[in-house]
Amino acid sequence: MSPIVAVTGATGNIGGRVARLLSARGVTQRLLSRNPSALPDLPGATNVQGAEYTDAEALRAAFSGADTLLLVSARESANRVHEHTTAIDAAIAAGVSRIVYTSFLGAGADCTFTFGQDHWHTEQHLKATGVPFVALRDNMYASAPPAMTGADGAIRGPAGDGAVSMVALDDIAAVAVAALTDTAHDGQVLDVTGPEAITLAEAARVLSEVTGREITYVAETEDEAYASRAHYNAPEYEVAGWVTSYTAIAAGELAVVSDTVTRLTGRQPQTFAEFLTANPGTYAHLVK
Repeated sequence: MSPIVAVTGATGNIGGRVARLLSARGVTQRLLSRNPSALPDLPGATNVQGAEYTDAEALRAAFSGADTLLLVSARESANRVHEHTTAIDAAIAAGVSRIVYTSFLGAGADCTFTFGQDHWHTEQHLKATGVPFVALRDNMYASAPPAMTGADGAIRGPAGDGAVSMVALDDIAAVAVAALTDTAHDGQVLDVTGPEAITLAEAARVLSEVTGREITYVAETEDEAYASRAHYNAPEYEVAGWVTSYTAIAAGELAVVSDTVTRLTGRQPQTFAEFLTANPGTYAHLVK
């Protein structure tokens, strides 16, 4: 009997891509989502309901019979680490013997990006369980700069002249599949990045070329960044995550360029320009 891979967040950007790739390879899998009615109908996949990370009992039932788990990190929340640890403990209780977790580049107890601290605490819990795991420390998605661009064509934030090695979602998914299907990577913490580190000003120039309109990067101070986002009336932890994603760039913490994509998939990761060319829908809202 072939091993069963449980994929969380199977309707999302990463989980959905992973599920399709695994299906194409004939891997038997279990698909989980907060919205089970939206789960794809894929060959070799069983759709499972009840995948809220806060519901340990439902998770244990959903994970039962699975051998390997892709734990896609939860949405940002004040209780995110608790959600992750609940899911991890439920998976182990259900008999899952390997876990692949989507972490974040530079995760650390005191890293600048506040959400990266959540990932570090999750990694520490994984280590403490003794279960074989792989932590995929994905960098900022290549789809982020278009999403960060305002209606006026400006990317605003306190990133300074720092650079970021953005990575395409397709490359992240391909790495995840490699980790899920090959135990040789167990015990590793892998940085998953694009092939180059560029500044947001450089990203704006690339966006200008593909959209045909002027896109600019406007550097803010940290205080200005908090003030300019106050109108969203978002929780304090969420605003801190938004702002520190930029200050982490300024601090040089997201400029690492790794060879993980090439080593695990045998192909070169997409540059930011290549990603935009392949995914025009990510910047369609910027084209006038």
